[in-house]
Formats: sequence, structure tokens, C-alpha cells
Amino acid sequence: MKYALSALAGATALAISLVAGPAMAQDGGIVVYNAQHESLTNAWVEGFTKETGIKVTVRHGGDSDFSNQIVAEGAASPADVFLTENSPAMVLVECAGLFAPVDADTQAQVPQEYQPASGKWVGIAARSTVFAYNKTKLTTEQLPKSLLDLADQSWKGRWAASPSGADFQAIVSALLQLKGEAATADWLKAMKENFTAYKGNSTVMKAVNAGEIEGGVIYHYYYYGDQAKTGENSKNVGLHYFKNQDPGAFVSVSGGGVLASSKHPKEAQAFLKWVTGKGGQDVLKTGNSFEYAVGKGADSNPALVPLADLQAPKVDATTLNSKKVTDLMTAAGLL
Repeated sequence: MKYALSALAGATALAISLVAGPAMAQDGGIVVYNAQHESLTNAWVEGFTKETGIKVTVRHGGDSDFSNQIVAEGAASPADVFLTENSPAMVLVECAGLFAPVDADTQAQVPQEYQPASGKWVGIAARSTVFAYNKTKLTTEQLPKSLLDLADQSWKGRWAASPSGADFQAIVSALLQLKGEAATADWLKAMKENFTAYKGNSTVMKAVNAGEIEGGVIYHYYYYGDQAKTGENSKNVGLHYFKNQDPGAFVSVSGGGVLASSKHPKEAQAFLKWVTGKGGQDVLKTGNSFEYAVGKGADSNPALVPLADLQAPKVDATTLNSKKVTDLMTAAGLL
């Protein structure tokens, strides 16, 4: 296994696993299965280790891959903590009975709307669904009023998405909860006829920016991340927030949980508490992830549209169904 080592203050050290393979904790440390963005989790780990001296080994992967792997590993999993980009992966592991209860002090740091009533995992960050559009091809008056409008034949060949990704599947999962199976199946069938598939949200945004397609359904932070760099892949892009509790205004909660089989439960709980506390949430405010902070009283990056202004629909993250979504998308010919 390859590791990238980063020197920290004093005698602390950080080890981050960069490739697939057996993940073993350093002596006295914890193992994190990370499906969040690598740079964000690396920043969390560095800050946590610097403050506590607890070593962390991180294995990077995807939401679906890791959630299914944890279920397959069961009590034998070497992971102490699981972090995701979207909540359906957390729900899968929770339903398998593999999470330990999150410490009450950690739960108290996060509003109820960003954690399940079960107390088995907790929100660590959030991202908003947006319609990214080419400003030279669409005026604000021409934008869809609702995500559901993209099923109309007038949008045929004019919009894009990345259906194979966990991000888009989480959006469909919210649509399923809000509008029901029949309406979701109909929308997906129309999507198959109307949209153009790309691999990854950043690729969708690049295509919109280049004028290959008029618009695309992505998460907000791809735009802000590019703008903070050169802006070359977003200079022609505008973001449309559906608001009005529309399914297209869905805010996806990234989750964190401690495995019941953890061999270092005290250290694992301490890590989750740090991520959801001031130190971890400040990383979201000052860093370059451009994801929303969800901790009580925590401020997000000032470049973002305030979370409270998104008018997101109320979605129960504990009932987002990834299996039903993939079944429906497969039936529609999208997967």
C-alpha cells in the first residue's frame, strides 16, 4: 500500500491511504473509510491529528462501493469511521445494523434536520442541487421553474447529467421520496429521452461551459471550486437554484458514523466530534471544498448562497432508498 505522509506539529503524524487495499490502522490510530472528497477529509484529518495526536489512516473510495463493502465485511471490517458524500450510503450501513450510536455530545453539535432520529450517524457537510446553464444560450426567463420541467419534450437534447454517480442518484432518491414511485419512474423515462449523459458532475459543467449543452443538473460546489481556481471551466456558467421546496432544490447531507465493530471506539467518536465541531466546520468555511457547514452556529464559505436561502424541500435522509433508485434508473435505461 502506498501512503502520503504529512509532517505535523510536534511528534504527530498523519497517514493517508491513497489506493485500494487492506486498510490497517497505525498503532493507537483509527481507520477511516472515506467517500467524501479527498482534499476535504485530508484537511479534517490533519487538523484532528494536530490537535489530538491521534493518528488516522484513510482509505478513499466511493459512497456505493464503501457502503456495500462495509456490509460485506460486517463485524470484521477494519474501518472505525465511515464518511460519505450522500446519505443513502449511510442508510444502507445503518439498516444493516453496523453503526454504533453517535455520542450525545456530537449529536448536540448538529441540527436535527441533518441527522437521523436513530442517532446512528450524523451530518458532517451538505451540498445543494443546482441547474448549471450556459449564460450565452439561456436567459433567466428561459430556465426551468422545476426539476420536473426537464421531462417536457421542449427540453429534449438540451440538458445533461451524470446518472451513474452517487450524487445524481441521491437527487433521484429525494425525488422518489417527495413525488412517489410512479411519478419518479415517469420522470426517469422522460429523462432518458431528453438528456445527454456525461461521466461526472465536473464533466457536465465543462460541457455546459463549452456550449455543448445548454444546462445540466449538478451540485453547486463544482462551480465555486472552479471559480476559485482559474474559472476556465465555468466562465460561461450560471447557477439556477430551483428553491420553492422543489425536488430540484434538494440539499444532500454528507454523513459520518462510527462502526459498531470499531476497535478504537473512543478515538473514532472523538474524530466525529471534531469534524462536526468548530475545528471541522471551520475547514468548510475557510477551505476550498465549497460544501456547506452544517454544525450549529457554523458559518459556510461566504461565497455561497446561504443555506437558509435555498428553500430546500424537507426530506427524511433516513428513508432515501438507493436500491429502489438504481432499480428504477436501470428500468429506465439510465444505468
